[in-house]
Amino acid sequence: MATKVYIVYYSMYGHVQKLAEEIKKGASSVEDVEAKLWQVPETLSDDILAKMGAPPKGDAPIITPMELADADALIFGFPTRFGMMAAQFKAFLDATGGLWRTQELAGKPAGIFFRPDPRVVGKRLLRILTAITQLVHHGMLYVPIGYTFGAGMFEMEKVKGGSPYGAGTFAGDGSRQPSELELEQAFHQGKYIAGIAKKLKAAA
Repeated sequence: MATKVYIVYYSMYGHVQKLAEEIKKGASSVEDVEAKLWQVPETLSDDILAKMGAPPKGDAPIITPMELADADALIFGFPTRFGMMAAQFKAFLDATGGLWRTQELAGKPAGIFFRPDPRVVGKRLLRILTAITQLVHHGMLYVPIGYTFGAGMFEMEKVKGGSPYGAGTFAGDGSRQPSELELEQAFHQGKYIAGIAKKLKAAA
């Protein structure tokens, strides 16, 4: 039976979505792994989104909290707002109380990727910690990528998001799109976590 990897994300301007798509490609490159993209529900009205200049959402289906339990591994992606995950993603996680009570997600490997908020400088670890606490309360197994991406982790000549905690991209004022190196790191994260999820499932 295939190992199911769900990439669950929120993306207002498309940057996180592009990372998610590459993560899916990476996960799908592992034999006997079935990777699927999901979006969390939007909490803002269409009128507000239009005033904010947000483009149409991607084609990934909207996930419900209970559907998380169907995955063998989860990779969560979100933009950050003032040092924390976007409210839309936090609202989705706040709705997982039923899964928390039954510990349905306990033991599942999980990773994170994100788009940092350029208005909050030097707070990368804070953003990560606000996400990891969600995984901890569910008993999930946080899987960072460490320095397994190799030389790409040490790029100093170009602007690059991402870290040992997970893939990432800098958007600046929104006009900057994920670079080739950032997308390569996202692909690597998907492949890396899918490989670990496959090993854990085989050993269960």
